[in-house]
Amino acid sequence: MTVHILGIDPGASTGLAGFDGGAITFLKTIEPHSIEHNLRHYMPARVVFEDSRLERRAWNARSKKDYGAALATARSLGQVDAWCSFITAICADLGIPAHGISPTAKGAKLDAAAFALVTRWAGRSNQHERDAAMVAWPYRRTAR
Repeated sequence: MTVHILGIDPGASTGLAGFDGGAITFLKTIEPHSIEHNLRHYMPARVVFEDSRLERRAWNARSKKDYGAALATARSLGQVDAWCSFITAICADLGIPAHGISPTAKGAKLDAAAFALVTRWAGRSNQHERDAAMVAWPYRRTAR
């Protein structure tokens, strides 16, 4: 399968979106340990990923009650930050141009109906896959 642009939404459930000719060719969800395998398998011309490291502010614990939720968020965010670093390093090793987009710059999450209207994707999708597609959407026709 030809993949010109690969969008990635890193997380415990990592979303992948492949583009060729400006159209989505596949959406899938993988575990983070499969990121490198998929990069080597598809060898896209470019990778665009949601990069949590680009956010200036992740949470705000205003009280002791909020502290536990903020701590859980920090742990999760730290894992995602590490996966972003991993994606950057593997792409550099493979000679694949890659760049991150902040979650804010990616835009709001889309439900399946809105996603279908924007992308014309008629298949099933989950939030991770839709986020992977939308982070790469503006770059789907980028020249090699």
